Parts: sequence; C-alpha cells; structure tokens
Amino acid sequence: MKGLRQKKLIELIENNEIGTQEELAELLCKSGFEVTQATVSRDIRELGLTKVAGSMGNQKYILIGSRENDLSDKYIRVLKDGFVSVDMAQNILVIKTVSGMAMAVAAAIDAMDFKEIVGSIAGDDTIMAAVRTVPETRSLMEKIRSLV
Repeated sequence: MKGLRQKKLIELIENNEIGTQEELAELLCKSGFEVTQATVSRDIRELGLTKVAGSMGNQKYILIGSRENDLSDKYIRVLKDGFVSVDMAQNILVIKTVSGMAMAVAAAIDAMDFKEIVGSIAGDDTIMAAVRTVPETRSLMEKIRSLV
C-alpha cells in the first residue's frame, strides 16, 4: 500500500503545483488513499521531496532526482548566475565561477544528476568534476555550455 501511495504522490506532484501537505493529503484522499498529514510528511521525507518556486511565484513540491525537475529553472538559474567558463583536462571538467559561487554552482550541477560525473569538488571560484571518460567530458562540456 505504501508503495502505491508514494507512486500516486509522485504522480500528483508531477501533474499539479502542490504547495502544502494538506493539499497533498486531500488529493491522495480523493484518489482513494486514506492518509493523515503525518503520513504525508513521512512520505515527503522518504521520497526526498523539496519545494521550489512554482510558475505563479508560489511554492510547489518537486522530486529531487527526477530528470524533469533536476533541470528546473532554479538550478539552471544558479548555474547561469555563477558560471564564467568551462574547460577540460582529460576526463576532468574544470568549471570557473564568479568568486564565492563555486559551491552553489556545484550543488546545482549535482542536483541536475549528470550521469557522466563520478564526483566533484568545489573551492571558491573553481569546480573540478571527475568524468568517466574523455568523450563524456567533451559531451558534458557542451551540455553545460548549452544550458548557460
């Protein structure tokens, strides 16, 4: 039952701008799942949901890790605001940022869940991301350039 409920919860947040646990509980009840606010709260925590700005300035829940949500305007905006340049050294992607923005940009890139990246470290104005292969490094560099 929990698995079905959580699957429905994900479906609801992907198709609606839901900003409160109460709204979510109400929609789940209308879908045949008798839930309390405490149950919804546990599901939100277990699924790793977070809130971002919705299309009308309100807050809405999203699923972190979902490809559609990873590329949300929030992460792209952080990338654009902090990005200066990108270069590569073999399979290491080197991203230069505005001073003090490397950690925020690295967090945004992590949230975008690029499968090519094995891991990354950030300093004050530089991010170094280890990429699996040289061809994937080139491809990822172009993806990032297209986003900014």
